[in-house]
Amino acid sequence: MPNVEQLGQLERRVSMTLPVAEIDKQVDERLKKLARDVRMPGFRPGKVPLKLVAQTYGSQVRSEVLGDAVQKSFNDVVKAENLKVAGYPKIEPKETKENLLEFSATFEIYPEVKVGDLAGKPVERPAVNVDDVAIEKTIEILRKQRSKFSKVERAAKEGDRVTVDFLGTVGGTPFEGGKAEDFVFPLGEKRMLPEFEAAATGMKPGESKTFPLRFPDDYHGKDVAGKEASFELKLKSVEEPQLPQIDAEFAKTLGVADGDVAKMRAEIRANVEREVKKRVDARVKSQALQALAEATPLELPKSLVEMETQQLAQRAAQDLQSRGVNLADVPFNPQAFEETAKRRVALGLIIAKLQEQEGLKPKPAEVRALV
Repeated sequence: MPNVEQLGQLERRVSMTLPVAEIDKQVDERLKKLARDVRMPGFRPGKVPLKLVAQTYGSQVRSEVLGDAVQKSFNDVVKAENLKVAGYPKIEPKETKENLLEFSATFEIYPEVKVGDLAGKPVERPAVNVDDVAIEKTIEILRKQRSKFSKVERAAKEGDRVTVDFLGTVGGTPFEGGKAEDFVFPLGEKRMLPEFEAAATGMKPGESKTFPLRFPDDYHGKDVAGKEASFELKLKSVEEPQLPQIDAEFAKTLGVADGDVAKMRAEIRANVEREVKKRVDARVKSQALQALAEATPLELPKSLVEMETQQLAQRAAQDLQSRGVNLADVPFNPQAFEETAKRRVALGLIIAKLQEQEGLKPKPAEVRALV
């Protein structure tokens, strides 16, 4: 009979034995079944000698039979002992004794969750009023997003868009990514390093200059991080933004078909109010989840934390790559996501327990309303 050992608060180990004779019998049965359909050069289907089939597929079939038998034995133990397995078991073979194959399965179980008392945990809902100032600010942002640029013959200033050629060197030697022609960027949006923007600000079309720049120690380009560079910069053109008028044409660009400016303002207000409510709800939810986590300390299964950490790291890596970032140039440590993973695993267990206790289930009408 299998026995369950307690190795830690959540870690368990099960020892299992399988009769060699039974395994051999199942292997023979599978090989015979395989022989009826297998195709081999020089033999008609179903006429391949069983000995040849065994020589070719025997080890594979035996591995499959053992895997199935061990998994079934493990599942039987889990069901009989009413164990809630977290993650995947680690199966290890042991010595063969008296025609018995021995295996051990090491695994973790889910912790017992007892939701703590939330009576003394305050949750505050911020009171946010969407006033006319907020609406006008939003309209200005929308205008800037739809700006058109026109060339000017003056010194570049914040808000302008400039086109430049540049060449950077470290110790007199050019470096990868340090050269560009007809490079366009806006001043004041901090897309470039501060020294670079400062150098371009005040220059007129056709002017050139050389200036020093020290790369930050944590700069994504490892070859130049923390090093002093020299840049040759030529400003080729300056463009200033032309904001659209708040009129019917502007309203139409925002989806108001008839160009009614009053209707546009009303729709913008409704959108801002909806966004504010969404953010307030998110703030309240965050406070409630934090209260739950603090009131309900848990011993977490390491396997679940590891899986969650890997998933978070993979999502972050995919996001960086989608933005054109070369991961080889960026310090990327998956373990940096471990604390977030622990919180997510803990809250998942707590909320599952709350759902069970309170009988919480989504109602069809609620699902439809959300959709």
